[in-house]
Amino acid sequence: MKANGRIDPPAQMTGAPSRRLFAALAGAGITARFVGGCVRNAVLRSAIDDLDVAVDKPPQDVMRALEAAGIKVVPTGLKHGTVTAIANSVVFELTTLRRDVETDGRRAVVAFTDDWLEDASRRDFTFNALYADPDGTLYDPFEGRADLAAGRVRFIGDPDTRIAEDRLRVLRFFRFHAWYGRPPIHGASYQACARNAGTLGSLSGERVRKELLRTLEAPGAADALDAMREAGVLDRWLPEYEGSSRLRALAGREDQPDGLRRLAAILRADADPVAIGKRLRLSTQEALRLEVMLAREPAMDIAGGERAWRAGIYRLGNGLYADRLLLAIDAPGDWRAALALARRWTPPELPVSGGDALKLGLEPGPKVGALIAAVERWWIDGDFAADRAACLAELERLTRGMNGA
Repeated sequence: MKANGRIDPPAQMTGAPSRRLFAALAGAGITARFVGGCVRNAVLRSAIDDLDVAVDKPPQDVMRALEAAGIKVVPTGLKHGTVTAIANSVVFELTTLRRDVETDGRRAVVAFTDDWLEDASRRDFTFNALYADPDGTLYDPFEGRADLAAGRVRFIGDPDTRIAEDRLRVLRFFRFHAWYGRPPIHGASYQACARNAGTLGSLSGERVRKELLRTLEAPGAADALDAMREAGVLDRWLPEYEGSSRLRALAGREDQPDGLRRLAAILRADADPVAIGKRLRLSTQEALRLEVMLAREPAMDIAGGERAWRAGIYRLGNGLYADRLLLAIDAPGDWRAALALARRWTPPELPVSGGDALKLGLEPGPKVGALIAAVERWWIDGDFAADRAACLAELERLTRGMNGA
């Protein structure tokens, strides 16, 4: 594979940890190049999260070379040719060049190779098959750089073949389009996804959840979700999709995108959060949060001003109140001021408890809980102004009334 371009390499590729790693590999006769997302993001001059490196020798050779240079190395995926190296506290994931021997639509049996083009040909999209030397020399066998510049997400080779190798690539296509694509969507790649939409039922809920939430966090999430529905990609996993209008409005209110909140924005009003949580294998915390975001009660009283905002924040908690507030697209009132309050105000604790009721001579039981709940409602209605003495006096008054009854 011949070099056919240059990039301005970011500091992560040129710093001391990278130099140490590549020197250790070169000293053992191993050719190494950065690959995939870090090169793609370097082309775009955007932040780099992970440092992936492709090498042309088997993982055992790589481990020996790194250990001889005093670099910590962990055999994280020897079956697939992957080891993790830590040089000067920086993590690198190194994978031997591979070719697919057999695929079943999700997992591949691979063999190691020293052919860079063969390794590139088994990857999914053109801009994910970019390789770079630490000095910025670029290897771009499928015109991925041009696709990035055009906002075009394009499968390498025949799209149906790439999807048959791994059905998850249908969801990955739309995720990458949401992050890097611009209209018009690449026709041949989109049509292949539509043809293969019916095969997605065999994917695991965990993998679908991960792809869907990452898609929802992207700048182009609304357009991508609409395209997914049109292609039939959501039929099995999210039939409750209502459309992107609320998502577009929500995106204009958020200061930070949140995939789960955006999921709530695209669902029908009658969507069952429990069923969705089970289908997408949401965590217990995620499922509960989704349930609260979709609940009709308590109603959001934004027009009621700070008194109503404090009551809402107290009942829901700061985070869930902010979720419900941002999702209340059509509710009247100053949502920005309400959101600012939710981020700066710490709800107080109720100054009395069941123990105080027991000290008044009540027997343990439901009456105690009912009394404390009544005091709490009174305290909230008073905008949390009553101190412990006032709350105790109200508790005593309610207790006398109960005993008198």
